[in-house]
Amino acid sequence: MGLTLTAWYDLRDLGNPVNALLGWIGQWGPAWLVYIIAGAIGAAAIGAFLGFTMLGLIWIERRVIGRLQIRLGPNRVGPFGLLQPVADALKLMQKEALRPAGADKLLFLLPPVLIFIPVVLTFGVIPFGSAMTVANLNVGVLYIISIGSAAPILVFIAGWSSNNKYSLLGAMRVIAMAISYEIPMVLALLGTVLYAGTMNLNGIVGWQRAHGTLLILLQPLAAIIYFISASAELNRTPVDIAEAESELGAGYHTEYSGMRFGLFYAVELANGLAVSGILATLFLGGWWLYGLDRWIPNWLIFLSKMFLAYMLLVWTRGTLPRLRIDQLLAFAWKFLLPLALANIFLVGLEVLIWQQSGASAGLLFPIFGVANWVLAVALVVGYSKTYASRGLRRRTIRVVYDLGAQKPVELIGPS
Repeated sequence: MGLTLTAWYDLRDLGNPVNALLGWIGQWGPAWLVYIIAGAIGAAAIGAFLGFTMLGLIWIERRVIGRLQIRLGPNRVGPFGLLQPVADALKLMQKEALRPAGADKLLFLLPPVLIFIPVVLTFGVIPFGSAMTVANLNVGVLYIISIGSAAPILVFIAGWSSNNKYSLLGAMRVIAMAISYEIPMVLALLGTVLYAGTMNLNGIVGWQRAHGTLLILLQPLAAIIYFISASAELNRTPVDIAEAESELGAGYHTEYSGMRFGLFYAVELANGLAVSGILATLFLGGWWLYGLDRWIPNWLIFLSKMFLAYMLLVWTRGTLPRLRIDQLLAFAWKFLLPLALANIFLVGLEVLIWQQSGASAGLLFPIFGVANWVLAVALVVGYSKTYASRGLRRRTIRVVYDLGAQKPVELIGPS
């Protein structure tokens, strides 16, 4: 493996001691043993990271949203309410897990268990450091898109197998949102692939490092489109129409109780963390930060960026109201999709100019960055005005009442 004993103690990248251990095992053991141990270490690391991080995120998210809404948040169990997530988990474990009499027994039990598979597989290709990737795939971007598309299928199975009309309607909304928002999300990620010339996630981070720029500076519109599209697929407020309490009870998991419900709740946090990791990798430079990665541990830089992106999800959840289903779907097809197509055209034009002119990236990228930010603001503002003028602006309806009949007698249409 070419690694010295100093790799055991170089914790700037936790992949170094792991690689040293695998190299030592490879010196006396068969290759298949190294392969199995490497997979076991990666799976255990991802599982431990998700387990401890989600407990912390539950407390952080509830405290932050409480502050945003002028509340205290959890503050009873433990100092500052730190043990509240543990108390909630113990409470869910003690509750009885019920199953409706008319539900499909096998299909009803599978989704809470299988729903964790896509998010764990997604973390398997996210680079936490230069050598901290469980599976360094050449088609990493295509892989995360494909894996992410499997979660809505499991959600639909949960809603359909419950034999509950509200669960089925919530599951159908999830499928509708997945179909609508998957297209602009893929187009947004395609912009980063066109610039970097690779689908490998570590390769995209390396491209940002080699050219000394973050892709969010060159692709602001793509970052915004991806953030909005991913939020819609996460079913988080303000786009949690699949779980709208005022309309559908709890949505697709209405009939799930006890720890089965807890698993659905936990996977929402894990999915939000995965989206934050993808956003940090593709647009914020991943584990690289303008040379600071030489001194600060790679994984610490990456985690800081990932949690920063996650706080944006918490911020939007605590401040924005929920949208209607028709507004949400129209926003995807009539607003995000045209902007994503325009962004792809712009990226293709800039890459062509870069390749054909032979100019250095240090000369063209500042020009591209300023132009992209200006065009992003112009496209969003200009298209939103056009979008509103086509029937989505505020309409006023005046109602004339007959006081004797106590009912409206005339509706005077949009003023």
